[in-house]
Amino acid sequence: MTARRPCPPALGPLEDYAARFDDLFFSLAQRRGFREYLTGLLAPRERNKTITCLAGAEPVAGAGMPGVQRLQFFLSESPWEANQVNDRRLDLLREQHAAAPHEGGVIVIDDSGDRKDGTATAHVGRQWPGRLGKTDNGIVTVTTVWTDGRVYYPLRATPYTPAHHFARGRSDPAFRTKPQPAAALAALAARGKEAGFGCRAVVADCAYSVSDDWYLALREAGLPYVVALKPHRGTWARADQPHTPIAAAHPLTWRDAKHPGDWTPVERHFRDGHTETWWAVDARLGGYSPDSPCRLVVATIDPASLPEKATWYLDTNLPHPHAPHAATSAHPAADLAEIVRLYGLRPWIEQSYKQVKDELGWADFQVRSDRAIRRHQTLVNCAFSFCWDQWFAPPGPLDATAPDPCPDQGPERGPRPTPPAPTALLAQGLTGHTFLAHPRRHPQPVVASLDGQGPTLRAPGPDRRGHHRTRH
Repeated sequence: MTARRPCPPALGPLEDYAARFDDLFFSLAQRRGFREYLTGLLAPRERNKTITCLAGAEPVAGAGMPGVQRLQFFLSESPWEANQVNDRRLDLLREQHAAAPHEGGVIVIDDSGDRKDGTATAHVGRQWPGRLGKTDNGIVTVTTVWTDGRVYYPLRATPYTPAHHFARGRSDPAFRTKPQPAAALAALAARGKEAGFGCRAVVADCAYSVSDDWYLALREAGLPYVVALKPHRGTWARADQPHTPIAAAHPLTWRDAKHPGDWTPVERHFRDGHTETWWAVDARLGGYSPDSPCRLVVATIDPASLPEKATWYLDTNLPHPHAPHAATSAHPAADLAEIVRLYGLRPWIEQSYKQVKDELGWADFQVRSDRAIRRHQTLVNCAFSFCWDQWFAPPGPLDATAPDPCPDQGPERGPRPTPPAPTALLAQGLTGHTFLAHPRRHPQPVVASLDGQGPTLRAPGPDRRGHHRTRH
């Protein structure tokens, strides 16, 4: 058998990471393209990370340059499998002791959209890109993230295809609503659980609680879940009983913190070290009760007023510790504090969006095919996981002889004032940008620039489908 031709190495620690994927690529051009694409995503840029940018070429005029065409072919035409690359990425995370998933974490499911012009690009149509807070032309992707509040990383992504891309529209057998691919992703996570990808529950906001297909897929996969309900979503009940989650919460007794009545105090711990006392209760609504297979848990910072932005109405199939079926349930019982903790991890998917979009160029692709879009998303996730790989890697010697891949030649958009020195402990000494693959810089601060802030501490609103999407 002919020996493989050696591939030009990537810069610094990126080469060790990229080499773990080499057996998934059949040619030298593919291995080189993988390294060049990740290097471009990780390097600091002042313009959108399109292929011309990743190759260091001039926008538009540089599109015909060999380096640009090479990356274009690698992304759109070269015969490699994005699913295999993503599986390898997840295998590497599982092997990393500090980042390995465990039974205390959650899988968060959400969708995120970005504006895209035109009609010829796969998955693009008039829909709800959450960042814009309005219906617009764009692409929406259903994503999953694993997190335990300490580490977090994307698992899989599935672009949502609007109905007009199908010959028979919404009646076409191939058409799927957004909760359907999300449930399919959850089912994939369930099968991965046997390979060590454990989680305590699947968590989602109220956009998914309106879909029967969502619940059916989770139950068939045997997955526990904690999903938010809209406060005014009606359900069947007797005429003299409450018919909405908020109506079920109002009659519960409450006087003050010393006389909480039906409410139980729950201590919430945030990443910055501060804590808040919330209050939670198992409410009764229709078929929801502490003794039923499905529970309605209401959690709020103020039981007297039930503020809209700081009150959660949660549906879960995790049994109450004292429920008759708790001993025989397939899922371990969870008290109120555990339910609140699990849903409190949901904002970490919003944090991951900030990083893959604002730093790593998630929405900067300029390709049209479904395969190329999925490949770009997979490569962005690889770049994200490389940051964790370096965050947990032991510090090594600095190579002072290596050339600077990003020499200081001035900003691409003219002069600008020097930013103030950072004050965060983990990012101390770095610039405002992310020199992720530079061999002369210490590997651990790589993630600090991406991970400078945790999710904001404002509690999520119950309904993100209103005039604007709540960011938390």
